[in-house]
Amino acid sequence: MSLAIMGLGTALPRFPFSQKDAAEVISSFFCQTEEQRRILPVLFRRAGVRRRHSVLAERSVEEGPLQSFYPPSSGPEDGGPSTSQRMAIYRKESVPLACEAVRKAINQTDIKSADLTNVITVSCTGFTAPGLDVALIKKFGLKPTISRLHVGFMGCHGVFNALQAASAIAAANSHARILICAVELSSLHLHYGWDPDSIVPHALFADGAAALVCKSSRHIPASGASDHSGVDWNSVAFGSCLFPDSEHAMTWNIGDHGFVMTLSADVPDMIARNLRPWLEGWLPRNDLHIKDVKSWAIHPGGPRILTAVRDCLGLDGNAIADSQAVLADHGNMSSPTVLFILERLRSRDAARPCVALSFGPGLIAEAAVFL
Repeated sequence: MSLAIMGLGTALPRFPFSQKDAAEVISSFFCQTEEQRRILPVLFRRAGVRRRHSVLAERSVEEGPLQSFYPPSSGPEDGGPSTSQRMAIYRKESVPLACEAVRKAINQTDIKSADLTNVITVSCTGFTAPGLDVALIKKFGLKPTISRLHVGFMGCHGVFNALQAASAIAAANSHARILICAVELSSLHLHYGWDPDSIVPHALFADGAAALVCKSSRHIPASGASDHSGVDWNSVAFGSCLFPDSEHAMTWNIGDHGFVMTLSADVPDMIARNLRPWLEGWLPRNDLHIKDVKSWAIHPGGPRILTAVRDCLGLDGNAIADSQAVLADHGNMSSPTVLFILERLRSRDAARPCVALSFGPGLIAEAAVFL
């Protein structure tokens, strides 16, 4: 039994902004000294991001960015907009972005919205109730009796948790038609004041949404087969590993002025030490070895994370090229990001087996095998 992808849609806020523009805007409320103002653009250039999208951007990058949600800091005690103000933007902007991704995913299938049996929503950058699930029911005419599940506050690997839930649903009901929708507005959580632990997140994170329509699939090629072209992408296995003594490495908490993320410089080293030993134990249980994997969808938590994965697994540069391209064009959109990478791989019918990887607070690695 596996979970077949019937449709995959992605969506971005209307206007992008360049990494240079991001550094200029953020420095107005992040930097407190001239030295910090000199350092910040350098750190942003090293992030591997060319441009990002935000629901707060009000002009095209060609016209120059304009945003009024984050005014310049009024002083050291200024914490920026309150969490309540940020959640008001989340309620307003998350739904249309999610709906665009869902519409694209459904349009790739031959099913009607009313035939969907389950909806799973994913988000870690905002909370509201009634939430995204109710908005999707009303927007797309889903049955009022549809089963709903929300995966919240799981971080960048939230879609993996949603896929595992969808796989269990499909295994229990071969007639299930499952909608997964992930939407993140990371740009709502920029912080005032110089905080070294926040520099990397500020340089990386962006807004986006992605959606999947899935169903149960019983007939797929054997995992040892080398040619899977012309068939649906099927997720057939999931794995999770909590790295030892890693709780400090990545955190995500609710503060008075937005959600607060810390990303330790130790994360790439922890991945380098722990990822390969775990995969060498997990993959064989699914009749695979690292050398058998034909393509990789690695969540781009940052350029050092991508290179740490590449080096510890002994991969060539092509294995992380799609992840690097998504990072460069869109930044790290948290949970939807891996679906942007899968969209690239799926659109060109990349070779399989494909292994998708993501890392989240814990520090936890999540993996999925696609055939």
